Amino acid sequence: MLYAQENNSNKTIAHLDLDTFFVSVERLQNSALEGKPVLVGGTDSRGVVASCSYEARKFGIHSAMPMRMALQLCPEAIVIKGDSGRYSKYSNMITEIVKEEVPLFEKTSIDEFYADLTGMDKFFGCFKLTSEIRDKIIRETGLPISFGLSTNKTVAKIATGEAKPNNKIEVARGTEKPFMAPLSVKKIPMVGDKTTLLLSQMGVKKIHTLQQMPIEMMDRAMGKTGTMIWKKANGIDNSPVIAYQERKSISLERTFQKDTIDVEKLRTLIIAMAENLAFQLRQGNKLTACVTVKIRYSDFNTYTLQNRIPYTSNDHTLINMAKEIFEKLYNKRLLVRLVGVKCSHLVGGGHQINMFDDNEETIRLYQAMDKIRNRYGMNAVKRALTMESRNLGGGNPFNGKPNVIPAHRRA
Repeated sequence: MLYAQENNSNKTIAHLDLDTFFVSVERLQNSALEGKPVLVGGTDSRGVVASCSYEARKFGIHSAMPMRMALQLCPEAIVIKGDSGRYSKYSNMITEIVKEEVPLFEKTSIDEFYADLTGMDKFFGCFKLTSEIRDKIIRETGLPISFGLSTNKTVAKIATGEAKPNNKIEVARGTEKPFMAPLSVKKIPMVGDKTTLLLSQMGVKKIHTLQQMPIEMMDRAMGKTGTMIWKKANGIDNSPVIAYQERKSISLERTFQKDTIDVEKLRTLIIAMAENLAFQLRQGNKLTACVTVKIRYSDFNTYTLQNRIPYTSNDHTLINMAKEIFEKLYNKRLLVRLVGVKCSHLVGGGHQINMFDDNEETIRLYQAMDKIRNRYGMNAVKRALTMESRNLGGGNPFNGKPNVIPAHRRA
């Protein structure tokens, strides 16, 4: 009875998702790509697929697949390196349209949005409103987009997946369970390959089977994760739409107790800061296009220098740029009181954009490092060069919680 009450929500949530976003943007630039298998991602032999067209998916290709494997499956596929700046431009255009049309929305990635339309049906049918937003996006950007409309995020997102490509579905209140029942458990958000395999071993392949199981069984088998999956399978999801606020920058600074001229200490600290900020960006599903280094000398004169870079959240890219800027900015004749590094011009989109330049080994390395840091803390994995640097913190400033990293940390 408790769960029935939980699902008795008056919410109306829309989920909007651009179809094969990167590929669709490329097709706007080159109509010859229409109807052909297209791969966007790293173009060398060790590159990774960031996005693929529906024509390519028919061959079993999916995002994050090694490019060499994708080309083995579909040798005639057209490979495009991609343009992160162009994708961000279109993402921002769509964000502005959504912002104008709905009272509360959440941007969860470069091409995906949730909108809380609760109460809007009193003035304007929610399905009609969302359809008009979709039509406006298609008309003003030329990009295909699908949406699902229902009582919560989970059902709306699943509905969008069923609506694709370039279509729309409304799952009316009270029909959530029968709508989801015949679908594969893979359709449930948060159910990945490992969880799918575990559920399959339990004899669970369809959402209908999950719906019929006692919640206690899922709790015994998978703990809190099992309980959460059971709720989603039964159309229960009370997670709110979080108001979209684009954070423009993140930064780290350190003020020394005693002014220093130890250049190796300064270089090491700059590297540690850049590494820490890269981790924060990945935690927040963000990318930066500008790196700034700040130096305050003992006379309190403060100098900054910045450089634009292709969108990234990679340690090695940010570290190299921060080091380069520091060498240009640093005056070796003066004692230093403070140093800092800032990443700005942030956009959503996460690691998918980095796949344009990364190889699979680099991506796996960062994923492994981040997994360890998430479990044991930022300092569980560090570069040998920065082992002596003190703890800089390592919270996630994008999750709505206070950033644990202080603006001025005494050395």
